[in-house]
Amino acid sequence: ENAWTFWFDNPQGKSRAVAWGSTIHPIHTFSTVEDFWSLYNNIHHPSKLNVGADFHCFKDKIEPKWEDPICANGGKWTISCGKGKSDTFWLHTLLALIGEQFDFGDEICGAVVSVRKNQERVAIWTKNAANETAQISIGKQWKEFLDYKDSIGFVDHEDAKRSDKSAKNRYTV
Repeated sequence: ENAWTFWFDNPQGKSRAVAWGSTIHPIHTFSTVEDFWSLYNNIHHPSKLNVGADFHCFKDKIEPKWEDPICANGGKWTISCGKGKSDTFWLHTLLALIGEQFDFGDEICGAVVSVRKNQERVAIWTKNAANETAQISIGKQWKEFLDYKDSIGFVDHEDAKRSDKSAKNRYTV
């Protein structure tokens, strides 16, 4: 139903002097399963990325930035895992997204995998944080698709902007 764009945020390009988001670059847009696999099979999986790197897969024409008008009123569901453990979560998340498996798929902007020093995170970004029915459905379905047993939280972008460290979960499943 949708075309999707892979984006990469290179950790080598990041510095405090550079404006946030200026190091995120589109890699490739795809609209078929064959095109997805030809790309996915020829890029590094998250466990092989350098610390600080982010892969994004967003619907075409949506930038993976809070400031994008489509993302501005949304938020994100996040799963954290140990180093080298995000590969399966990332792949299964991508397959659920591009396979249009979510009941409220029109609410989804995209997904991000982030490699950090002590952990890796996979997140699904959504359009409208206030749509509780859609958000709860997305969180529950995502956990089911990944066979994830721990609770996960949803943080809206406005709260996360104020201070990532103090952002409170708006919803939990």
